Amino acid sequence: MPQGATSASLVIVILVACAVGAVVGGLLDQAGMDRTLLAIIAGFSATVVAGIVRHVLIRVVWGVGPDVTRIPGVIFIFALVSSLAGSLAGHEILDDYQAFYSGVWVGTLAGLLSALIMSMLVITYYMNPAPQSR
Repeated sequence: MPQGATSASLVIVILVACAVGAVVGGLLDQAGMDRTLLAIIAGFSATVVAGIVRHVLIRVVWGVGPDVTRIPGVIFIFALVSSLAGSLAGHEILDDYQAFYSGVWVGTLAGLLSALIMSMLVITYYMNPAPQSR
C-alpha cells in the first residue's frame, strides 16, 4: 500500500463510523429502543458502512490499497467481533451517565470504538511480516 494510504483509510473509517453511529443511534433512540441493543445495532451499522465507504474511496476512486473485492470470511468475523465489543464498551462507558446522554452519543461512541477495533484487526490481517533470514 502506498505511503499514507493506511492513514487515509483510518481517518475515513473513523469519521464515517462516528457519523453513521450517531445517525443510527439518534434514529433508534427516537423509536424508544433499549440502549444496549441500540449500541450493538449502531456499532455494527457503523462498521459495515465505514468499510464500504473506505473501499469505495480508497480502492475505487483513488486506486490504492489492497483489492478486497473478494472479502475473506475472517474479515466478516472481525466485523462481528469488533462491532459487538466496541458497541458494548461504548455503552458501558456511558452507562454511569444515563441522565446526561442521548442515543446519539451511544451510537457515536459505539461506532468509534467498533471502527477502532475493526481497523486494528484488519491492519493486522493485511500486515506482511518481513522475510526471515537464515
